[in-house]
Amino acid sequence: MATPTTTPALKQTALNATHRKLKAKMVDFGGWDMPVEYSGLIAEHMAVRTGVGLFDVSHMGEIQFRGPNSLAAVQRITMNDASRLKNGQAQYSALLTPEGTFVDDILVHKLGDNDYLLVVNAGTTDKDFAWIRKQVGAMQGAHVSNYSTYYSQLAIQGPRAPETLQKLTKVDLAGIKNYWFTWGQVAGIHNTMIARTGYSGEDGFEIYVPSDVATSEKAWDAIMEAGAEFGIIPCGLGARNTLRLEAGMPLYEHEITEQTNAFEAGLDRWLKLEKDSDFLGREALQAVKDSGGPIRKLVGLEMVERGIARDGYPVFNAAGEEIGSITSGSPAPFLKTNIAYAYVPAAVAESKEDVFVQVRTNKVRAKQVPTPFYKRPKK
Repeated sequence: MATPTTTPALKQTALNATHRKLKAKMVDFGGWDMPVEYSGLIAEHMAVRTGVGLFDVSHMGEIQFRGPNSLAAVQRITMNDASRLKNGQAQYSALLTPEGTFVDDILVHKLGDNDYLLVVNAGTTDKDFAWIRKQVGAMQGAHVSNYSTYYSQLAIQGPRAPETLQKLTKVDLAGIKNYWFTWGQVAGIHNTMIARTGYSGEDGFEIYVPSDVATSEKAWDAIMEAGAEFGIIPCGLGARNTLRLEAGMPLYEHEITEQTNAFEAGLDRWLKLEKDSDFLGREALQAVKDSGGPIRKLVGLEMVERGIARDGYPVFNAAGEEIGSITSGSPAPFLKTNIAYAYVPAAVAESKEDVFVQVRTNKVRAKQVPTPFYKRPKK
């Protein structure tokens, strides 16, 4: 008789009861019970583009490096150059395999000399931590800790985000540049990390508060109250996905995987082959560069004919040959068109020629367009 298997219980953020009270539609996201939408994906997307929205992103992982060799450890496993960071600065980067492909994309924050915080994707936190320990766990003077359960992370995103958050803190938010952070009191919560970062393509902040329920709910409620005059609404993972897609931001297991590299994904501006540190994947990526570049490239598509290019749909050339597949695709609520990302042969990407996406039984024409699809207006 077979032993019955039990499905592990979904992890919950400290705000789970709040989401349920708001009647959010909840889904299993990488093993977490998370809100995918509240009032509706389009309304939430548009609130962030035109006003302000609030996201619970406490499922994200936080891994801290401390000690005299912490920088060397971070440099060993990441593709960007963390030695360029000043205290209070963050950078986009990635953990790489020896083959130069993606373990995960991350943000690296320099908390201080010999002190770095890596924010990693939720569904890969345990995998990332195990992989990091395997790569640098034996390095003397580099202590690596997984502090993911210590933090609740809230994202206040949109053009009215600074005005919303400023009501709750004496920290001069205008003085925090993009991809910089500081510490201060927010809504009476001491030692809150306030970062001018986000995953929406808009201005905004991500704040890190202690992950107990009372503190997390206090921060959430205060932000909702402060943003009421600007029409703030809670936003779920559905809008987070369409916002990041419009803004040309990659998603792990879609645009970036353990089978793709930075040149293919168009992320090579964050790849520092010249940094004064040997790092995992450097040799493989140098070989790609020396060979003239990748044999395939990620391209942005806008549907010319009626149809939505969904993740995984095959892509064809004009001759009817299958040449690639969609990595992410959906309607773009703010742009009012249907957009997608796809990997195609480098020659096709360089030709800028139209391609065709198999949508059910039809091959639907799509044109290649520059990315990001959306850029927020300059102030």
